[in-house]
Amino acid sequence: MSWSEAVTPAGADADENSVRPHHQAPEPAQGVVRQYQCRDAWVIVAHGEYDMGTIPPLAEALNNATSKHSKVVLDTSGVSFADSSFLNVIILAHQAATLYVAGPGPQLRRLFEISGVDALLRVRATVEEAVAS
Repeated sequence: MSWSEAVTPAGADADENSVRPHHQAPEPAQGVVRQYQCRDAWVIVAHGEYDMGTIPPLAEALNNATSKHSKVVLDTSGVSFADSSFLNVIILAHQAATLYVAGPGPQLRRLFEISGVDALLRVRATVEEAVAS
C-alpha cells in the first residue's frame, strides 16, 4: 500500500490536496452551520469561509431563525473568511430580528469597520455575552 492510499479517506481521490495524516480530522464542510437554543436566544454557529458560493446554508439558517425567534446570536468565532455576501446576509438578519454577532475575529472586525456596519451590529466577544445581553 502506498502512502497516499494509507492516508486518503476511502472514496477520496488521492492527490496532493486531499492527502493528510490519518490522525488529523478532516476540515468541516464549508457552509455547514450548527444551531441550538440557549436561554431566550437561538444560536447559529458559522464555521469556515463564506462567499457567494458557500453562503446559502447560513442564509437559510438565519432566515429561518429570524422568522421564528426574536433574539438570534450568530457565533462567528469559527469564520476564517467572509465577503460582502456574508455582510448582506447578516444585515438582512439584523433587520428581521434582534441579532447579536459573537466572537468575530480580526478579519471580520475589519470587514465590519470598512463597511461601516460595526456601528449597526450588536457585536459581543462571546456567545455567553450575547445571550446575556
